[in-house]
Amino acid sequence: MQNVKCEITKNIKLILEYDGTNYSGWQMQKGAERSIQKILQDCIKKVSKEKIKLVSSGRTDAGVHALGQVANFKTESRIGGDIWRNALNACLPRDIRIIDSEEVNISFHSRYNAKKKIYSYIILNQESPSVFLRNYVCHIPVPLDLEKMKKASNKLLGEHDFSSFRASSCGAKRPVREIIDISIDERRTALIPWLPFSPEGNFITITIEANAFLHHMVRNIVGTLIEIGRGRFRLERMEEILKARDRTKAGPTAPPQGLFLVKVKY
Repeated sequence: MQNVKCEITKNIKLILEYDGTNYSGWQMQKGAERSIQKILQDCIKKVSKEKIKLVSSGRTDAGVHALGQVANFKTESRIGGDIWRNALNACLPRDIRIIDSEEVNISFHSRYNAKKKIYSYIILNQESPSVFLRNYVCHIPVPLDLEKMKKASNKLLGEHDFSSFRASSCGAKRPVREIIDISIDERRTALIPWLPFSPEGNFITITIEANAFLHHMVRNIVGTLIEIGRGRFRLERMEEILKARDRTKAGPTAPPQGLFLVKVKY
């Protein structure tokens, strides 16, 4: 595509979805060629002939998926905001898709302007695993007590210090976050839009909305809820873990493949 530069810098906002199975995560890292950020930046450079800096609403780990990740970049290209979607999809791999693109105010920042985020975690709770879903669910072969999990999750609502649920590598200066809503639902079908079929089974979806998240916060909460659901932790232990502000008191980190970034709100 031939590109003509202009003197006006524009800010382009992207909404994208991706299957994180074959990637090292969102962020470019030394020695990791397969990051979402690097592949998308290379695509933008190919289209606009510019070296740009792409920022996102936040990082996702290796194996984690996104239904509504948000990113933005500055460009001097004359390509219209709505044209970027098709231009980038033409060169992106099939497991990364731009859902929407638009020109936004030059001051918009996909990370700093984000007000809320929603993550969902999918558990396949049945004896037999699924070969087709191995990259998109966490398989738990023993029955889980949903009522205990729901009661325990309610203890996390509101503003708290979530140090017990942050990764040791978390760089956030302040561990206080506000969980606005948390729901645990049982379904017969999994809501994974890019699958060519509608998988059936005993699915449990844990959805958490918060003003922001610490590194591994969702996966550590899910891992703790699973321990409560299978009877390894008492129901009352969730409140004790939260007050302890100690990662070693909580459950294990749930595997990444069941986690989806659903939406970012501004």
